[in-house]
Amino acid sequence: MVFFDNGTAGICLPAVFCAAESEKSAIDVEMHRPGKTQEAAQLAQTAPGKLAGRLGKLPLWQQVMSLALWPFLEQILSFLVSSVDLFLSTRMVEGAERVAVLDALGLGGYVTWLMMILQSATAAGVLAIISRAAGSRSQEEAHHGLTQGILAGLVIGALSGIGIWILIPSLTEIFTLSDTATRYAKEYLAVLCWICPILGILFACTHALRAIGDTRTPFFIMVVVNAVNVSLSSWFVFGTPDLGVAGLAWGSVLAWLLGMLIALALLFRPSPNSEDPEEVTLSLRHARWTLQPKMIARISRVGFPQGLEMFGMWAIHAITLRFISQLPFEGVLGAHFMAIRIESMSFLPGFAIGTAGATLVGQYLGAKNPEMAAKAIHTATFFALVFMSVIGLLFIIAPESLVHIILPGGDTQAAGIIALAAPLVFLCGAFQPALAVALVMKSSLRGAGDTRTVMRYSFTSMLFFRALLVPICVTYFGFGLKGIWYLMLTDITVQALLFYRVFRKGDWKTIKV
Repeated sequence: MVFFDNGTAGICLPAVFCAAESEKSAIDVEMHRPGKTQEAAQLAQTAPGKLAGRLGKLPLWQQVMSLALWPFLEQILSFLVSSVDLFLSTRMVEGAERVAVLDALGLGGYVTWLMMILQSATAAGVLAIISRAAGSRSQEEAHHGLTQGILAGLVIGALSGIGIWILIPSLTEIFTLSDTATRYAKEYLAVLCWICPILGILFACTHALRAIGDTRTPFFIMVVVNAVNVSLSSWFVFGTPDLGVAGLAWGSVLAWLLGMLIALALLFRPSPNSEDPEEVTLSLRHARWTLQPKMIARISRVGFPQGLEMFGMWAIHAITLRFISQLPFEGVLGAHFMAIRIESMSFLPGFAIGTAGATLVGQYLGAKNPEMAAKAIHTATFFALVFMSVIGLLFIIAPESLVHIILPGGDTQAAGIIALAAPLVFLCGAFQPALAVALVMKSSLRGAGDTRTVMRYSFTSMLFFRALLVPICVTYFGFGLKGIWYLMLTDITVQALLFYRVFRKGDWKTIKV
């Protein structure tokens, strides 16, 4: 009931129509001024508040589901791509070597998350700007947002890749790993850091496509990335040459490189013909690649707070991970990351629906219809609650079976890791509703461009639960891995409540990007 309380949306409906008439009159005045633009002429043909193109012809729930379908399938493939390394690593070696590889890949996955964070920050700015442009029918602004986003993604990606490569020795010293695990982690990360500029460009392209409602193309790009990653990683590990852990990283880097080249090739084609002349399309065929400081500043205004928030989240997680790695259990870090990998199954529908919500919020705000933007968030939250709760039931019913899929048993070390990871998967299932609300609310607020508020509330909650309570509870109250997870999941619940409050307050409706 809480998530369908649309408050003033119903009683304000006449006001929306009045505002629409006033806006139409303003457009008519603009049309008769000297030097009127073609864009104003197009805008006059469309009722204010309505989306252009195919989306404008669908009811709201279909808008959400049509935008979420392909990202959901894409998230499944992303999950498979990220799981291939873990799956292969558990079959590379046996016994104590397997524990070392799992710990190394756990740290590698954590650093990979940092790479994704740094590149997705720029992409968030691209999505917010281009979705607004799509809602306001501004073709030129969308093209500028795409080209400047690609340039920013390349620069930020190159700088972050160099920075991570320099910091690899320090990163491996932060956590208490064995000498063998440290060696494996360095081999893996030394190759993987090359992925940063590739992701910077690719994320800018795919987020731009999602912003105009094209969620299908990024999915098919991920089909290719997944197939190539599985083939190359398997070959580099079990074929010729046998590159070991580094082979896993090379498979990922080459697969993502191919995905980036495909995205650019598709965008360099001529703009596709649309049945709706007002629908915004994207093409780099005649793009101008000179830097535009104003557009870069707009992208940064949205992307920088998200990047700072996510980097802060990563740093806070580093504090938590350091305490986890010091717990007196063999393979504890590997078990922690294995539980996270299984938990990420539930992120698949959550991120997909959150992406749909972010796109619709941006487009409706660009179309001057904040009430429909709010309804889009309500609808997206409901769908996320349903789908993620179903997955949560699976976590509750069969946690050990899910862990066994990734880690085959048969030795004492594997049995110990399974015993540590399975209870954490069970806990994930119980907290799925809170995670669903937090995911969609944060994604939708970012789509509106309100990344500063998201950063502020995320930091407040995480600093309290993860940077303050985790060290205190582990040091003075003897909390183990399960106790740490209780604190982290409580943090997610508090964030869900905070962001729902921010949504209800409504200040995000007036954010300018």
